[in-house]
Amino acid sequence: MYNVMLVDDDYPVLELLIETINWNQLGLNLQSTHENGANALTHALNEMPDILITDIGMPKMNGLELTKKLKELNPNIQVCMLTCHNEFDYAHQALKLNVQDYLLKDTLNPKDLTEVLKKLKQNKEREDQKKIKEFKLESIVERNRESMKRDFLRKTIDQSSFENKGIYDEARSYGLDLTNRMFIPVLCFIQDYRSAKISYHSEDTLLFSIQNVINEVLNDDDQIAISFNFSEKESFLFFPYSTTLKSDSYGVTTKCLEKIQRNVFSSLNITLSFIVDKPFDSYHSFKTSLHHLLDSSNQRFYMETCKIEKKRLEAKTNESLFEWYDKASNEIRQLIINKDVSEIRPLICKWMDIFKEKEYSAEIVKDWTLKLLLDLKVKMKALQFFGTNTSNEVLHEEVIGIDSLIELRTWLIHYFEMLLSAVNSTSSKSRRKEVLEACKYVEVNLEKKITLDEVANILYLNPSYFSRLFKKEVGGTFVEYVTRAKMNRAKELLEQTVDSVGKICERLGYDNQSYFIKVFKNYVGVTPIEYRGEKR
Repeated sequence: MYNVMLVDDDYPVLELLIETINWNQLGLNLQSTHENGANALTHALNEMPDILITDIGMPKMNGLELTKKLKELNPNIQVCMLTCHNEFDYAHQALKLNVQDYLLKDTLNPKDLTEVLKKLKQNKEREDQKKIKEFKLESIVERNRESMKRDFLRKTIDQSSFENKGIYDEARSYGLDLTNRMFIPVLCFIQDYRSAKISYHSEDTLLFSIQNVINEVLNDDDQIAISFNFSEKESFLFFPYSTTLKSDSYGVTTKCLEKIQRNVFSSLNITLSFIVDKPFDSYHSFKTSLHHLLDSSNQRFYMETCKIEKKRLEAKTNESLFEWYDKASNEIRQLIINKDVSEIRPLICKWMDIFKEKEYSAEIVKDWTLKLLLDLKVKMKALQFFGTNTSNEVLHEEVIGIDSLIELRTWLIHYFEMLLSAVNSTSSKSRRKEVLEACKYVEVNLEKKITLDEVANILYLNPSYFSRLFKKEVGGTFVEYVTRAKMNRAKELLEQTVDSVGKICERLGYDNQSYFIKVFKNYVGVTPIEYRGEKR
C-alpha cells in the first residue's frame, strides 16, 4: 500500500478530499494532511510519502518549492498539483519539475482526482516492477561472477595447475594481482551453519545475503580486499599486504574483519569466524595458502564463537579418545535409567571439556560420538526398553555435518532431551510400574548375580506372579531378559576394554568362566575371544 500526503491551505478542499475519496479501496494510505508546504516538508523528512497531492499557492512554502525539495530527496515521488486558472504559469513550472498531473481547483471533482490517483499508483507499481527486474538482473550477473570466482578457487585447489600468463590474467580479472602485490589470505566460515540456514529459503539466498554484507563493508572502508565465495559454509577474503614499517596490514585486516562480524550478526543474526594465514606473493604460495586454510578443520572445530585467529599447526595427542569410551557408555546408561533431564547438560559439558583439553581430532570426536549413539540405539532396542525412530543414516548425516565443538554440545543436549522425553513417554504407556522397576534394577546391577526371586522380593511380589507379569509385558522371560542384558554388556566390554575374558566374566557376576563362554556363544554365535578378534 502506497502512502499519500495531501497539502492545501484551503481547509474545505482538504476536508472534501479526505471524506469523499475512498483511499483504502484505491489501495492507498492517506499518510498525513498539511495546510502549508513548510509543515509538509518537516513531516516528509521523517516519513517520506510515495504520492504528493499539493496546492501551488500556499503560505510559508508554496507547492513548487515543496515539490522541488521532495524530488531532491525522493526522485521517484509521484506528484499531482492543484491549481487555479490564473496560476497557469505556475502549472507550466510544475511540468518542468516532472510533475505527473495537475487539476484545476475551480472545477475540482473528487472523481477526477480518483482517476489521477489510480494513474499515479500505476506509475509507482511500474517503477517498483522495474526496480525488481533490475535488482534480479544485477543479482544474476553478480551470482554468475561469484560462480566464476568460486570455480577459479576450486580449480586452483584441485588441479595441478602450472603457473602461466592465463592463470595470472584470470586472477587479475578478479582483483588478485599476483605479480605486483602481496595479500593476506583469510578463511571465513559460518559457525553453527545448521541454525543459520533455517531462516533462509535456500543456501544460495543465505550465501548471497552474507556476501552482500561483506562487500558493503569492504566498499565502505575503501578496502582493496577481495572476497571469494567457496562453499555453502566457507568463503575467502584477501587483504593487501605491505612490507613497509609504517603500515600495519594485519591490524587493518583485523579491524575490517571485526566490522564484518558485527554487521553480519546485526543484520542477519549469523556468526562468522576467521582464520588468518601468512601473506602470499605468487600463484604457488596462493595455492599453498588455500590448502593450509582448508586443512584447519581441527582449529575451526575448537574455536570459540565469533573469533579471529591466526592459522596454527594442528595439535596432536597421543592419547586415544576410545580409552574412556566404556566410562562414557556407562554414564549414558545411568542417564537413561535415572531419566533425569537435569543431568544431561552437566554430562555433555564434561565430555566437551575433555575433548577441548586434549584437542582430539575433530573427525575422531565425531566418530566417537556416532559410535556411542549407535551403540545406545542397539542396546536400548535389545533390552526392549526404548527404540528410536531416527535411522542410522540420518544420525550419521547429522553428526558428520557438525563443524564445531559448540555446535556438537548444543546438538547432543537437544538429542538426549528428546530421547529422555521419548523414553518417559514410551515407558509410561507400555509398561507396568513393577516391570519398569525390575528393568531398572537389572540395568543398575548388571555386574552382579541377579535372580528372579531376588527381584520379586524387592518388589514385594510373589515370584510366580512376577514371572508371569514380566513375560506378559516384555514378551520374554525374566531370565532371558537378564541374560540378553549381560551379553550385550559383555560385547561392550570386549570391544571397549582390554580386560581378559575371565575378568569380564567376574564383572558380570558369573562364577564359572566355561558357563559364561557357553552362554555368550549361544547368544552371539562366536566365543568371546573370537568376537573381540572380529571387532578389532
